[in-house]
Amino acid sequence: MPAKGATSNLIEAPDQEPRDVNGIDGVAVEAVSRVFKTKRGPLHALDGMSLRAGPHQVVAVVGPSGCGKTTLLELICGLQQPDRGSVRAAPAALMPQRDLLLPWLSALDNAALALRARGVPREQARRTARPWLERFGLAGFEATRPSELSGGMRQRISFLRTLLAGKPVLALDEPFAALDAITRYEMQGWLARVLETEPRTVVLVTHDVEEAVVLADRVVVMSRRPGRAVAVIEPELARPRSRTDPEVVAVRERALEALGVTE
Repeated sequence: MPAKGATSNLIEAPDQEPRDVNGIDGVAVEAVSRVFKTKRGPLHALDGMSLRAGPHQVVAVVGPSGCGKTTLLELICGLQQPDRGSVRAAPAALMPQRDLLLPWLSALDNAALALRARGVPREQARRTARPWLERFGLAGFEATRPSELSGGMRQRISFLRTLLAGKPVLALDEPFAALDAITRYEMQGWLARVLETEPRTVVLVTHDVEEAVVLADRVVVMSRRPGRAVAVIEPELARPRSRTDPEVVAVRERALEALGVTE
């Protein structure tokens, strides 16, 4: 995804987690099924779901509510195991739907939590995280508590915390769904710019088809539960992408058609 010749100050992944896909920083989900036991009987969340994301690719997953998108991300992150099929992925960090910032910590300390979890001492973690807040447009807010930050600022800190986990794969679960439309558009552009200089393999779950087309190298459309891939669309479009561009609109229509949505 990054432009040719772009420079980057990459955060190295921890050496103690060697899990990968053929030696590359990618994701391979092959014919995966996942069944949950409930009081009403087995709940089939995924059935034959497949997905691939190459190094530094952004893959967006769209589908109806309840089709197993979050389950898919948790499988990629190793938080669940498939009942059938296989999941191979480089070490992955999950950014959940809610920012889950700790209200008693400052913006700086919330961002540095990922480093603390890796065993980095507090002051060193703060020194490492501080310049990243400036890069993310949060200079001057280091000591601010989450309750005093806007929704967009909170999401930037949440994403920064995910990035500082040092994993080559980022699993983003509807990261901008809770934001108002204007802030969501701004954050989509912001994320695209960040990934140009800090490339990662990204699996992005979203209900926003336009968001998927604007951000992704590949759009995977899922069926209703039990979820499986019913279409894979690769928008071979130049970046940056505008949601009003006729080519973007055309790809969006293809994705909506695959979802069975008509306007």
